[in-house]
Amino acid sequence: MMQYGLIGETLGHSYSARLHALLGDAEYELHPVARDELDAFLKARDFQGLNVTIPYKRDVILYCAELGETARAVGSVNTLVKRADGSLLGDNTDAYGFMKMAEKAHISFAGKKVLVLGSGGTSLTACYAVRAAGGEPVVISRHGTDDYDHLERHRNAAAIVNATPVGMYPNPAASPVDLTRFPRLEGVLDVVYNPLRTRLLQQAEALKIPCAGGLTMLVWQAVRARELFDGHAVDPDTVQTAEVTLKREVCNLVLVGMPGCGKTTIGKRCAKQLGLPFTDVDAEIVRRAGKPVPQIFAEEGEAVFRALETQVIAEFCNRGGQVISTGGGAVLSAENRANLRMNAVVARLMRPLERLKTEGRPLSAGLETLRRMERDRAPYYCDTADYTVMNDRTLSDCVRRVLEGYDEALRN
Repeated sequence: MMQYGLIGETLGHSYSARLHALLGDAEYELHPVARDELDAFLKARDFQGLNVTIPYKRDVILYCAELGETARAVGSVNTLVKRADGSLLGDNTDAYGFMKMAEKAHISFAGKKVLVLGSGGTSLTACYAVRAAGGEPVVISRHGTDDYDHLERHRNAAAIVNATPVGMYPNPAASPVDLTRFPRLEGVLDVVYNPLRTRLLQQAEALKIPCAGGLTMLVWQAVRARELFDGHAVDPDTVQTAEVTLKREVCNLVLVGMPGCGKTTIGKRCAKQLGLPFTDVDAEIVRRAGKPVPQIFAEEGEAVFRALETQVIAEFCNRGGQVISTGGGAVLSAENRANLRMNAVVARLMRPLERLKTEGRPLSAGLETLRRMERDRAPYYCDTADYTVMNDRTLSDCVRRVLEGYDEALRN
């Protein structure tokens, strides 16, 4: 008999099993169930507790002897608990996770208009949570009076919740709305957790608007489900450790900075200490082009090199759990900057210009050139990086400070 697990029609890439293992249940299983198998599976009761995902969050209600207050209000169930008499209790822990996500970003809904993008099951959960917190949710959908073509009616919105899959992998470059259309925004939430920082969240960060992504919601809905399964609270330290551990497994550490500032050397040391694979973007470009960087510049021009650079960054930054060093000019492209931040903590390395290595670097000839280059690129480094580390002491000291910043960012 399966003790606890997750059922759905096609589960795809789910973090649920890993999360429950981190929360104390190593036996948690992923169990795809086809629609024509659902009735027999639920009637067999061959489980102690289940999480339920798309498309069965409403279908399972028929099999529940009792619904929790949140499940009744929302109209969907994502957690089933088999009671001592064999009957099923259905509840909804997504709303709990949603409010924890808002709490982490210090976003309050009380007395405020909140645009909820999307009209599916996640939208129902978000609207319930917003109302429960004293807010006024307005659902924005593709059809009806409040659609995406008439957003000007809601320029006074105080918060936006993306409850759609827009911006989710494998289409991470998409964003559901342009936040500059809402001058009174005080908070942005995105239920998408893959990638960790969607384009919507990146725009919110750039505009200095408090925001949070779906990984926090995912963690806390799992915590609440675990509590329903076991009947006792999960220790807060266990929750924080689980979230940081999961982030570490799916998040990259990316190093940006001027050419010759030590990104490759520091990156390799960091990767070794973290036990993660290391990728040097320039080295990957050389491997694919079959020639060194100066030769690419000389024979094919900078545009060809930059195109290869963008291709490599987009590919590798879609993955997680690695350390990546970039070329000095990678941040010049807005597309690169967005992709570098998508699944990463980004550290900027700085070094006194006179100590930068210039050999084999086509654009780094002479101190005056370096000064001009740093001046031009500094705003892009700042926009891309989460923190800055001076590489002006020992190698081990720099590695230590990079890893300290990385760890602090994962905990925030």
